[in-house]
Amino acid sequence: MDETLTLIFLMSTVISAVQSQLTGFHRFGVIQACDESSYDFSAVFDGEKLVYYDYVEKRTVASLPEFADPAVVPDLTKEAKKGKNVCKQLLPILSEAFGNPPVELEAPWVSLYSKTEVKLRVSNSLVCRASSFFPPPVTVFWTKNNLNVTEGVSLGPYYQNSDGTLSVFSTLGFTPEPGDIYSCTVEHRALEGPQTRIWEVDTEVEELSLFPTVLCVVGVCLGIFGAIAAVVLIIKANQTLNS
Repeated sequence: MDETLTLIFLMSTVISAVQSQLTGFHRFGVIQACDESSYDFSAVFDGEKLVYYDYVEKRTVASLPEFADPAVVPDLTKEAKKGKNVCKQLLPILSEAFGNPPVELEAPWVSLYSKTEVKLRVSNSLVCRASSFFPPPVTVFWTKNNLNVTEGVSLGPYYQNSDGTLSVFSTLGFTPEPGDIYSCTVEHRALEGPQTRIWEVDTEVEELSLFPTVLCVVGVCLGIFGAIAAVVLIIKANQTLNS
């Protein structure tokens, strides 16, 4: 987003607040946001983005994580188009009325972790999360052993937090090999410099996983040798009695 476009029209319409006897109040609403070149139309529940409309692909996209229960996603096409028109009409009016107020910058906090338990030479994903930043965008770079990586990289949609800041996830598909070192670097205009997180493949993972197997093999071998020794002793004892 161009830094000169400092005015962002953000309209949050709370459709309903549903009270639950177990968990208290839940907030469900629709967020419409735009500047001179981009638009956002999404449905949120308790501060989490559930579904949004992709104006580039012209389709509705679910934002639920993979482990969530399946849900029927409503088509937001009609509402998103109306929201875009409303935003375009109101933006110049608000710009003239309020001018260009300075944007309050919030720097992202970056974390890097594996999606599932790490096993050597088994496909996995690294997740780089940039959270609690404003305004968009952030830029995410990946490296493997100090070399830039672009293949297998994806950047998800921006999620709005309850305090108005944003979060985003970038993932990198990879196969852990001993000694590999990965990094995720995030750039944002609120940062004094790029923020980098390092993730190394732990070679002890394989050693620890092999230990039970080695122990089992040793135990089996000792059992076999013990059985053989017992048979030899029985044969010798019978030979002594017969003689």
